[in-house]
Amino acid sequence: MSTEKKFAVAGVSTLSGKTKVRFANDAARVKILIKHGHSDIELIDLPREMTKGEIAKHMHDTGFCAHRADVVEAIADLAKKNKVKLAGPATSPAVAESKAMTKDEVMATPAVM
Repeated sequence: MSTEKKFAVAGVSTLSGKTKVRFANDAARVKILIKHGHSDIELIDLPREMTKGEIAKHMHDTGFCAHRADVVEAIADLAKKNKVKLAGPATSPAVAESKAMTKDEVMATPAVM
């Protein structure tokens, strides 16, 4: 199920009680997620464009939302689907948390049509 398509922005959202990793090339994607009823949305700009497997490893290694069990599970599912092995528990949650955009910051971002 792996793909070579690359993304510049990644994060998570919850829809109907299911948390999944989301991918985009622009942070304005969050407005679409909100419009469609997603909650607990957290997106980050990636250090470089990455494939889904690379994103899973990056999120795990930086401890992206490691305090949330649903996010840790979603990242593990993504890694499994993309045949990426994650070593040990997620680390450094403060690093990833400091980069996540707040809902106010997202809403201030101009929409890209």
